[in-house]
Amino acid sequence: MESHAEFLVRVSLAPELAAALRRDYREADLSPQDRAMLDFTAKLTKEAYKTTPDDLEKLRAAGFDDRAILHITMIAAWFNCINRVADVLGVGR
Repeated sequence: MESHAEFLVRVSLAPELAAALRRDYREADLSPQDRAMLDFTAKLTKEAYKTTPDDLEKLRAAGFDDRAILHITMIAAWFNCINRVADVLGVGR
């Protein structure tokens, strides 16, 4: 998580936003599109088996096309995989 927050600070130049996201993204000052994306990725991360076509419709309603939804899904899934590998191997401990 710390490496993700550091990355956000470097690319956004907004340490306050990175800190808010680190605490709880739901309380951060985000656009509706960013909030929809993070709601989706949080659900994908915690309960992927509960995703439904309605979740994809929420992303479309927020302005994402199918290609963007595929990218969001694949990037989130990739980070979930890498984070689990790092956890098992004790990276960052």
